[in-house]
This record gives sequence, C-alpha cells and structure tokens, in this order.
Amino acid sequence: MKILALITARGGSKRLPGKNIRILSGKPLIVWSIDVAQDISEICDILVSTDDPTIAAVCKDAGAYVPWLRPAYLATDTASSVDVALHALDWYEAEKGAVDSLLLLQPTSPFRTKATIQQGIDLFIKHNRKPVIGVSSTHAHPMWALKIDSNYLVPFMCEHGLVTRSQDLPSAYVINGSFYLITPAELRECRSFIGKKTIPLLVKSPHEALDIDTEWDFKIAEFTEATYYRR
Repeated sequence: MKILALITARGGSKRLPGKNIRILSGKPLIVWSIDVAQDISEICDILVSTDDPTIAAVCKDAGAYVPWLRPAYLATDTASSVDVALHALDWYEAEKGAVDSLLLLQPTSPFRTKATIQQGIDLFIKHNRKPVIGVSSTHAHPMWALKIDSNYLVPFMCEHGLVTRSQDLPSAYVINGSFYLITPAELRECRSFIGKKTIPLLVKSPHEALDIDTEWDFKIAEFTEATYYRR
C-alpha cells in the first residue's frame, strides 16, 4: 500500500488569520498534522500544498515535502479542496509515480492520533479500497432543525422529529474534517471525497473531532491541550 498524505494550507484565512502556523502548545498548528503522519508505514510522502512561503518554510522544517507553491488560481476563496487535491496528486504521480490512495489531512484537526489514522487505513484495505471519511455523532440532530418562514419557526425537514425524544432519534453523523482517504481513480471520477459507497471512520473522541475554524475553536484547542495533553 502506497499512500500519499496531503495537507492543504492556504495562507489567506479570513475567519482566523494565520491559523495554519498559529502556535498551539509550542508548535505551529499545521505541524501537529505533519508529526502524526510520520512513521506510518503505508504513507510514502507527506506533501503540503500551500501558496504561502512562510507556511512552506515551517512545513519543510517539520519534515514535510513542499516542492512548490500552489498556483494563485487554487488559492482563492472559491477554489475547491478537490481541485487543490487533484493538482497535487497529478503533479506527484507525474514526478514520483502512481500511488494507491490519497489521504487528505486537514491542518485544522490537530488532535487526531496515529491510531485513528491507522484504523482508517485498515478500513480502506478491509473494504476493498472504498473511500473512508472521518465522522462524528452530531450534537444538533438534523430532525430537530428549524428554519424561519415568514417570520415563523417551522421544521427544516418534512419528516421532522420535534416530538421525538432525543434517545429515540436515529443516529446522525457529520463529517469532522480529520480524515479523507480515497483512490486516485475514484477521486478523479467523482470529483469528491465522498464516493459511490463511502465507509465511515467513526471518531468518538471530541478532541480528535475538533476542527479549528474560528477564534473560539482555537481557544477550545488550547484548553483541550492544557487539560488533556499535559498530564
């Protein structure tokens, strides 16, 4: 099994400026994802796609492979993660040869563990290389969601569960952003990390499921690291 790990890190974050290299417990946020992907036997390279020279330098120092800066057209607010991933994948396979799969590790999930990554890889192999995506139980159940229609609250879904006890609702999950694993062929065909049949990697730990996107998220990360990781 030859897996290319890809970490994408655009320099122009607006909701949390500089988040990818913001220091979390003594090291830049993105380095947490680089460190956890190292020494996993199935991973052949940890490639970072960024448009920012400072991020590139930080990642190189941490041992990641940063052969170029991402083109400007892939560093806009409208550029999709799939387009960024395909750009990196196409370049890598043209230069280094084919890989069996692409593993996308978002730098905003600092607390995912090697054990979870290995579990996802094992699921990928067990299920004949079907896509695997990290998911977590949702805190706000979609069957309890509401919308405002003509100034009034109405159920968001026709088949809502507003009169159903929470323990009687069907289990619901959200993508947590920590893990995406897919074959190059399926990514190119579907142009999505969600394939025709996608296997869930259930991440039960709220720490590992944390996705940092705002200042509040970062404060939660700092609290989590100080409370659970310094023992």
